[in-house]
Amino acid sequence: MTTEQAAEAARTTSARKDEHLTIVREAAVEPGRRPDGPFSHIVLEHQALPEVDLDGIDTTVSFLGKRLRIPLLIGSMTGGSAKAGEINKRLAATAQATGIGMCLGSQRAMVEDPGLTETYQIRDVAPDILLIANIGAVQLRRGMSPAQIEDAARRVGADAVVFHLNAAQEAVQPEGDTCFGGLAEAISKAVQEIGLPCGVKEVGCGFSRSALERLADADLAFIESAGFGGTSWPLIEALRAKGPLSARLGVTFAQWGVDSATSLQNCLRYGAGRPIVASGGLRTGLDGARALALGASTVAMALPFLKAAAVGIAECEFEVACFEQELRTAMFLTGARDLAALRGRIAETTG
Repeated sequence: MTTEQAAEAARTTSARKDEHLTIVREAAVEPGRRPDGPFSHIVLEHQALPEVDLDGIDTTVSFLGKRLRIPLLIGSMTGGSAKAGEINKRLAATAQATGIGMCLGSQRAMVEDPGLTETYQIRDVAPDILLIANIGAVQLRRGMSPAQIEDAARRVGADAVVFHLNAAQEAVQPEGDTCFGGLAEAISKAVQEIGLPCGVKEVGCGFSRSALERLADADLAFIESAGFGGTSWPLIEALRAKGPLSARLGVTFAQWGVDSATSLQNCLRYGAGRPIVASGGLRTGLDGARALALGASTVAMALPFLKAAAVGIAECEFEVACFEQELRTAMFLTGARDLAALRGRIAETTG
């Protein structure tokens, strides 16, 4: 690719980032979300005698070598434009103030145009947080090397890297990269060369057993389940489509995927014992408690933080405060003194 072609590619990627931000903030992009959440059918065991003080609940967890005050990550969202850079700063400041972690949006834009690096750089406002870099796994088929990926991660001070898998989005996106052949092997080789912990995540279509088995031999530090039940990227692409064919394709596949709870359970069963981040439509601390009770190590949320960040840092901090209070209440009502005790606190049903 020539310098001129690379610059044009970067401009296209940057413009697409801004389109995505506008659509996600302003449109209805959760076509399959249950009114009460994707984990609402998971019933936690109520304890009339919790035998624990609410003030004594311990929500801390260690993930990827960093201590989180509550088991919550701000999910992967954005970067690659001035508008995205401002949102990332607000999200990072929130994470620093509240003791949670943060995942960056895809860094493809800064690899294509190093001038966009600053839109991902947040260590000036969040020096202590767990920060996870992010790149589309398909870029390994497009010539991006493990060395480039590690360099992009280190330039923003990231603690780890996640490869996102977004086959459904790429398939309906007019500019989409659909070279997914041999990608499991490419990921396995890349994580051996990158000198940081690496994980994989879906972007809202979840994991099947067979997909996880293809990744069984990869030296992954974590998996993010990201099932269907929250934001639909095929629908977002339909909403930004310039023609009727692309729009119809995105709408047709708007509800494609493995639901969030099933994806999490698949990851726990077939993820070779790796830590699992639960995501895909979680909106409350009760959602989080249900996912943690099933066995997740921590959870991630994106859309509520994106909408809050469009307003300000105080609104982002409010989202964290709500999540924490809801999680603590759920733990108290199940008699779980800490997160280890919460695991398995699922009610037995009769019927």
